Amino acid sequence: MGRREDGFTAYYRARAASMRRTAYLLCGDWHGAEDLVQTAYTKLYLAWHRVSAHDRLDQYVRRIVVRAFLDEKRRGSRREYPTDAVPDVAVDPSAPEERMVLVAALAQVASRQRAVLVLRFWEDLSVAETAELLDITEGTVKSHTARGLETLRRALPERHSIGAGDPV
Repeated sequence: MGRREDGFTAYYRARAASMRRTAYLLCGDWHGAEDLVQTAYTKLYLAWHRVSAHDRLDQYVRRIVVRAFLDEKRRGSRREYPTDAVPDVAVDPSAPEERMVLVAALAQVASRQRAVLVLRFWEDLSVAETAELLDITEGTVKSHTARGLETLRRALPERHSIGAGDPV
């Protein structure tokens, strides 16, 4: 392998799992998350020789993942359809029920609002960073956050409800 491939491979190995988790929170499906991450890393590889800001790679890949997710939502059609079969997915035994409840509730949030919530609270990005990544204003990030959290609160069962002052 050349130096180009070595650098890309090292970055992929270090960051792919994190991006996959972010993609999962966006789409609520491990297979869809894998597709989003594959799309993002394919685009990154094709642009690898042009990427000069290697210190901002996470932001660049995250942007591709979010845009691919939003593009897929806009298209409205999916290449794959869910089935009744349970997928073989490793689950953290500590609290899978809690995670399942949250992911189900998150799936009820509109896609742009969900993208904002995942970036703000899972990726821990600031309002400004989220606005830049999604190419929207900071005010839009704040309103999407408020509306998304409200939808999330309504979607969560009573015992899981997020209080107005509670961290997500």
